[in-house]
Amino acid sequence: MLVLASQSPRRSEILRQAGISFTVRAAPVDETPLPGERPEDYVQRLAESKALAVQSAPDEVVLGADTTVVVDGEMLGKPADAADARRMIAMLAGRRHRVMTGICLKRGAETVRRCAVTEVWFAPMSAGEIEEYAASGEPMDKAGAYAIQGLASKYVERIEGCYFNVMGLPVALVYRLYRRFKYFTNSAALPRSL
Repeated sequence: MLVLASQSPRRSEILRQAGISFTVRAAPVDETPLPGERPEDYVQRLAESKALAVQSAPDEVVLGADTTVVVDGEMLGKPADAADARRMIAMLAGRRHRVMTGICLKRGAETVRRCAVTEVWFAPMSAGEIEEYAASGEPMDKAGAYAIQGLASKYVERIEGCYFNVMGLPVALVYRLYRRFKYFTNSAALPRSL
């Protein structure tokens, strides 16, 4: 059985749509970045912290995940308020950015971590469009202040990489690891290329 260590409705939706059975069991973790921490290290560390924070039976595989948006070297998490959402959206408008999701699967004492990266190109947006999108409320609980599957979809010109990663969970990578993870006795035996 897969245990999702996240309250994210989007991650649950992605797993359900893929036909992967799971249960939700989440615990709060400190999401403060460490000084000088690289975004890919940050999301993988948080994913592992989330996976380790929940109790699990020996036969359960726990999935932790964390997503951030990176532009100009700055990590954009969830906006604090509408003004912060406007600031983030203005940073993304007309530009390319990277969405990074760290995942960690844990079974017993064994863990495996990976980071998926998707490049996203946003169309230019007018001040009015930025204001309208920020006022919609959709950005408020999303890394980078947007939902690719929602109202922001009309501003996404193209992506390179996993679409579901931008939603918050690179489901093909998760499934590959989950399927393989069940058959190995230790994470060192897992191929690094998975």
